[in-house]
Amino acid sequence: MFYVYILQSDFDKTYYIGFTQDVAKRLLQHNNGKSTYTKRKMPWSLVYVEEYLSKSDALKRERFLKAQRNHEFYENLIRSLDR
Repeated sequence: MFYVYILQSDFDKTYYIGFTQDVAKRLLQHNNGKSTYTKRKMPWSLVYVEEYLSKSDALKRERFLKAQRNHEFYENLIRSLDR
């Protein structure tokens, strides 16, 4: 399985989007400073996850989400989990 995830910085409330095969391990890497981009805004909280059977589908979705570059879009997506 492959996962597309959204993290939110507890530091400044910005979002980070990525994909992985192990969400828990990847979150630990982000919060342990193993990612150059995210280490400046630690700690991070996992706020959204989608599951995919293929790596290509997960990468397509990750690219789509990153292209949105819209805080409101991400908030609406995250809120959709509460329904």
